[in-house]
Amino acid sequence: MEFTKLIKERYSVRSFLPEHLKKEDIEKILSAAHLAPTGCNFQPQRILVLNTDESVKKLKDCTKCHFDAPCAMLVCYNKDESWARKYDGALSAPVDAAIVTTHMMLAAHNIGVGTCWVMHFDPEAMKNTYNIPTNYEPVALLVMGYPSPDAEAHTFHSTFRPIEETVSYETF
Repeated sequence: MEFTKLIKERYSVRSFLPEHLKKEDIEKILSAAHLAPTGCNFQPQRILVLNTDESVKKLKDCTKCHFDAPCAMLVCYNKDESWARKYDGALSAPVDAAIVTTHMMLAAHNIGVGTCWVMHFDPEAMKNTYNIPTNYEPVALLVMGYPSPDAEAHTFHSTFRPIEETVSYETF
């Protein structure tokens, strides 16, 4: 799909068909994640694919924002593998994970898979439920699936502040 069309048409899907994603669709989404840029190319992202009835059921103990999606991908970062900015020690890994998640979200839409980026989840519950190592930090949850015929964008989707409020040149 042409990129501008892709980013205009993509929206947060909250209504899905009750079928797990096909393996080839998961692989396409993960391939986009693998190609995402990261600080110094350290690739600290760690992605947990939840595409079984059992794994998705456990997700409901970690977030109320699961939207009964038949699949989800939890994007974490490995705290031990992040590039750090020398001036203040800031880690690139949280930003890296966000870039990876964005790549996945757009790749999913491009192949007809709907997603909703969820940050409303309990990270400790995720770590405990899925036995996530202590040096991995959950950042983003993409609930996903094939959109149901009644899926539609939320009313907020097409509401934007004027660009002049969000962009400035040279000075704040």
